[in-house]
Amino acid sequence: METTTALFYVFSAILLFAAFRVITARSTVHAALFLVLAFFNAACVWMLLQAEFLAISLVLVYVGAVMVLFLFVVMMLDFNVDALRQGFWKHFPLAGVVGVVIALEMAVVLLGGFNLADAPAPTPEEVQLGNSKLLGIEMYTNYLYPLEIAAVILLVAIVAAIALTMRRRKDSRYVDPADQVKVKKADRLRIVPMKPEVQGSSAAAAAESQATTGGQA
Repeated sequence: METTTALFYVFSAILLFAAFRVITARSTVHAALFLVLAFFNAACVWMLLQAEFLAISLVLVYVGAVMVLFLFVVMMLDFNVDALRQGFWKHFPLAGVVGVVIALEMAVVLLGGFNLADAPAPTPEEVQLGNSKLLGIEMYTNYLYPLEIAAVILLVAIVAAIALTMRRRKDSRYVDPADQVKVKKADRLRIVPMKPEVQGSSAAAAAESQATTGGQA
């Protein structure tokens, strides 16, 4: 057995174990950490297939951003895990059957596209450039317009998400930055002249003191 084949079986076994522990772990933090382990092993499998761009994208996007954010959310919020796990083993056989059917369907679809006999052999120049550089050249030459359209769609999605979270609500306090910039000193501080007033026992003491002073005079 070659080293590449042995590493593929090792990474695949760890990947399957981690994926199984994601849905069976009792702690949500442990489940998220097992999912990080699964992503790392999937990236290693991509590296064995010489798909460096997909491997580094999987690590940077999912492990470095999505899963870290998910871990922070899980650790900050108090989830009732027992309520979420009610009926898990009752529905597990049906979920397993559905998962096997989906896996078989994906295998049937994908195996038809992996006809290595018809695949063109890479040229020495392509081998020297590497997978990531060739992918970049292909994206920014033949697929430049679809890439720009996808970028615009993602930008619109980001703006829409910000607009949904920044909508005006009665229970939220919102300050307009433009109003803060245009503020003047007179808007912040206003001096109001007031006459001194004495109330309660202080007024009685002041009246008694004035009466005493008048009598002595």
